[in-house]
Amino acid sequence: MLDFPRWKVWSILLILIAGILLAIPSLMPESTARQLGIGGMPRINLGLDLSGGSHLLLEADTGDVAKQRLDLIEDSVRTEMRRATPEIEIGDISTSGGALSFFVRDATRVDAAVEKLRMLTSPVGVTGQRDFDVRVVDSSRVTMTPSSAGLTAAVESAMQVATEVVRRRIDELGTREPTIIRQGADRIIVQVPGLQDPQALKSLLGKTAKLEFKLVDGAADPVEVAKGNAPPGSQILPYPRSPNGSNVIAVKRRVIINGDELSDATQGFDQTSNSPVVNIKFNSQGSRKFARVTQENVNKPFAMILDGVVLSAPNINEPILGGSAQITGNFTVQSANALSIQLRSGKLPVPLKVIEERTVGPQLGADSIRAGVIASTIATLAVIIFMLLTYGRFGIYANLAVVVNVFIILAVMAFLNATLTLPGIAGFVLTIGTAVDANVLINERIREEQRRGRNAIQSVELGYKEASRTIFEANTVHFISGVVMLLLGSGPVKGFAVVLLIGIFVSYFTAVFFTRMLAVGYLRRSRPTVLHI
Repeated sequence: MLDFPRWKVWSILLILIAGILLAIPSLMPESTARQLGIGGMPRINLGLDLSGGSHLLLEADTGDVAKQRLDLIEDSVRTEMRRATPEIEIGDISTSGGALSFFVRDATRVDAAVEKLRMLTSPVGVTGQRDFDVRVVDSSRVTMTPSSAGLTAAVESAMQVATEVVRRRIDELGTREPTIIRQGADRIIVQVPGLQDPQALKSLLGKTAKLEFKLVDGAADPVEVAKGNAPPGSQILPYPRSPNGSNVIAVKRRVIINGDELSDATQGFDQTSNSPVVNIKFNSQGSRKFARVTQENVNKPFAMILDGVVLSAPNINEPILGGSAQITGNFTVQSANALSIQLRSGKLPVPLKVIEERTVGPQLGADSIRAGVIASTIATLAVIIFMLLTYGRFGIYANLAVVVNVFIILAVMAFLNATLTLPGIAGFVLTIGTAVDANVLINERIREEQRRGRNAIQSVELGYKEASRTIFEANTVHFISGVVMLLLGSGPVKGFAVVLLIGIFVSYFTAVFFTRMLAVGYLRRSRPTVLHI
């Protein structure tokens, strides 16, 4: 028992010192920490329920996924029909009614067209289905309809991408520890601690940020365009800043360049009017495409389209070869900056709408923290008094372990950049209450060994040795429960599990190693024959 190496003593002391130093910044206001020069040290983040902030529940418009899939495959269909040998001549492609359809001018080439289309489809998992169903209608009309399995897979893929895009956009705000989790098949929960302006968050997340460049259909009849009638191969889009006052414009359906080919987007100012604009840069592929299109369409207008609305339709006065462009509109500095964030983070693959909104004030969090501090203090004092009256000197060791336990838990949470929530405070209080369980087992075992007639050193040695196995097994069960809650839980359950798991490891360290170090030091100094425990 008295063989406690010096390196163990120094290791324990270093852990205690590091724990106290790392815990201190989290125990004081951030402004005070900055004044003391320790503002850069890691500290515990407070969750939405403690620091206040914004809570949004977003729902995806999954009906838009089918339309997007049809729009994406339209170009592929045209390309495959042209590549056929000989070329398969088809009529205008329609994407109305949730299906892509076209006529094959030569009825003898229908089977060849169907074969080409089926090559464009893909299998969906292990379902045996493909993402599109290809059928022949009226002997010469071919249709492609998204299958149910294909749509389900597409929605799941879109939601995964949407969750990451939402995360990137919020990260651009500079907020710490946002909570972004899926709920069901088509919803995303967003919680941003410390953000008291939900409208700015809604504006940032509500836009799909689908940027497209298309050529303006200069041959379209303005009268028909005003009526909403588009020529074949074109479409009518809103144009709020239309110079002729019609508020609509006809553009070619084919996308020249889209937002996926951007490499950067920043807020800037126009050199002539000094109005806010968004400066964009294309990647290498986008730069080549943009240069080729502007070279081939000099003196023709092209439209910059964001989420289906034309922002501007400038004329191509000369080829643009630098791989950069400028988006103009009725921007403010704030809206231009928001758009640049949206474009940098990527477009949402599916539109999101806010179906639930809550703003949590910091006052509620302050009350919760105050209540948690009071509860923790009462629990700590109650444990200290009980252990002191019950176990005397060894109760003091257990009480020191509880205090050290609190500091190290805070230090570990700060080091891991963990977030403390209201359920986490509950887990913290519970950890304090159960932190002495191991010492109770050890002390009772020491008492038992003394009753069997063993001397002080033997009693302490056997007490720690025999009780440690029971402590380890009990903590293993708690650990398994905590891991299950952490992996399968979300929100409050996960916050509770984080503190519980940290508390399990820290409590085992302080109860078994720290108190044993203190007991060994006492036995070496005093060499007692009887322990009053």
